[in-house]
Order: sequence, then structure tokens, then C-alpha cells
Amino acid sequence: MSNATAAAKTMTQTWQTLCTHADLVPFSGVAAWVETAEGPAQVALFYLPGHEQELYALDHHDPFSNANVIARGIVGDLKGQLVVASPIYKQHFRLEDGQCLEDDSVALRSWKVSFKGDEVWIEA
Repeated sequence: MSNATAAAKTMTQTWQTLCTHADLVPFSGVAAWVETAEGPAQVALFYLPGHEQELYALDHHDPFSNANVIARGIVGDLKGQLVVASPIYKQHFRLEDGQCLEDDSVALRSWKVSFKGDEVWIEA
């Protein structure tokens, strides 16, 4: 990949508004659409008030069940790691980076998210 191609690919990732603080459910997930360079994607957004990092965004698509259900998963702590358990087959995905704890070969895509005032912004 040339430097120009790499720069162009990097430049396509921009911060965009995803939702507002009022749309979030504490200690749970909500699903949202985000525009990416590859086209629209479904994102599972998790809000953990009081934690050092309060917002996480992962793919909403569960690769094990092939369904868009990750935002409906149960958020918890497994061996000191914040995770979401898929509501279908119960695999655990680390909120920090999307890594599946039961299968090292599987990881959900993760995005950078942050509050800007009352809005939630995502880098996609």
C-alpha cells in the first residue's frame, strides 16, 4: 500500500455524532447505525457510568449466531475484564477490544467513542 493510499484510508475515519446521552441505558447496550468507509454498520454501544472508561462500541453482529444481537447481551465482569455476553450462545466479548474470551480467533470490531457535551461521538 502506498503512502497516499494509507493516508487516504486513514482520512476516511472521521468523528461523527451517534446519539445523545439520553439514548443510553446505564450498564446496558443500545444498537445504532454508523457510517463507515465500507458503508453503514450496526454498532452496539455500552454505557458504564462511574467506570474509568464509560463508553464502549463494538460490532452489533454476533459471528457465532450470525445475528445482530450484541447490544442485547448482558454486561458484566469476567476475571477482572469488562465483557458483554452474547444473548444467543453466551460467548463473552471484551468491551475494551472486542476479543472473544472463549475463542482467540474471533474478535468483534471496536470503535473509539466519547462524550462531547450531551452527544455521543464515534470515530468510524
